[in-house]
Amino acid sequence: MNITFKESLPCGSVTAPPSKSYAHRALICAAFSKRGVIKNVSLNEDIKATLSCLKTLGADAKYYDGTVTVGGLNKDNIKDNLILDCNESGSTLRFFIPICLTLRKKIVLKGSKRLLERPLDEYKKLCENNGFLFECTSDAVTLCGDMKSGDYEVSSSVSSQFVSGMLLALSAIEGKSTIRLIGNTESRPYIDMTLDMLNRFGVETDFKENQIEILGRKVTKSIEYTVEGDCTNAAYIEAFKFLNNDIAVDGINPKTIQGDVVYKKMFDGLLNGVRNFDLRDCPDLAPVMFSASCFFGGAKFFGTDRLKYKECDRSLAMKEELSKFGVTVNIGDDIVSVDAKDIHIPEEPLVSHNDHRIVMALSLLCAKYGGTVYGIEAVAKSYPDFFDEISKLKVRYTKDDA
Repeated sequence: MNITFKESLPCGSVTAPPSKSYAHRALICAAFSKRGVIKNVSLNEDIKATLSCLKTLGADAKYYDGTVTVGGLNKDNIKDNLILDCNESGSTLRFFIPICLTLRKKIVLKGSKRLLERPLDEYKKLCENNGFLFECTSDAVTLCGDMKSGDYEVSSSVSSQFVSGMLLALSAIEGKSTIRLIGNTESRPYIDMTLDMLNRFGVETDFKENQIEILGRKVTKSIEYTVEGDCTNAAYIEAFKFLNNDIAVDGINPKTIQGDVVYKKMFDGLLNGVRNFDLRDCPDLAPVMFSASCFFGGAKFFGTDRLKYKECDRSLAMKEELSKFGVTVNIGDDIVSVDAKDIHIPEEPLVSHNDHRIVMALSLLCAKYGGTVYGIEAVAKSYPDFFDEISKLKVRYTKDDA
């Protein structure tokens, strides 16, 4: 599906979509309870993948009008040789691998080719050290393990998802466990979000320096929880204020611990002459920051190496697409510089690289200069209503289903 933008002067307000990161965690925690009620859930493709995996494992999960009632996951009733479909969701894959390693059953987790190219070495090492089965092909991971409560070391320098996955798995095992973080911790706020959700479900944790203690329990307490607004996707909407300041995004928790809420400070920084930004703890903001910086002549971004492991190599993808606007992007060792002195209407169609955040970031520039983007269906991964929402802001476009 393609979309062609007309130059627009956006204005108005919309409500931020529900947090995908919190929804993943809430649904998994609720599955280990007798019955959790998770409200304000958006059925984007990633959340559908997590729900599908929970149902395949035997959890009772029902969705109606933005609310998921889920619970009753009993490890003793799980069958051997189940196949879990993670689709393209990195969170789903990395959260369910350690969960499956506690089941004492052979489980296959399948996903897209790109998903299985993303780093899983930390789990491979865990399996090798404990004699668990871990076989990875281009489209699936086959596992079998009997992980117990205990002491573990996890590298947190590639992705915080490894730490969160271990926390979610160990929370459902009776007994005390310790996770010692090795290396420089990337995206620490996402670990804090996992701990926050576990605590809501009655799991005791303690995070001091580079060590997390967790007291697991077979069944977590049942709660009702309303998913808060998503700061990451809110950034891709609020960025339209660079075209007209009369833009507002409602629904963000003023006390949120989501790390990507830093977008507000980054946007203010651009407006006030800041041209150096550290993306180490907020890599998902990279595409929108690259695009937004173009309105100010460009900027330098640090902590960018992990962008190569996302849905696509986001630094290379943005370099290719921004060049069509006349913008120069240079990629170095953990740094990306954007030089945007002479922006013009793109000389050829833009492509999504099958990445939701690339589509949304390019939409910002196209609303200013015009242009056509191919492959816009990629937004369904995290924000299926994105184009409906920006139309409420009077961003003008036409869609082509071809």
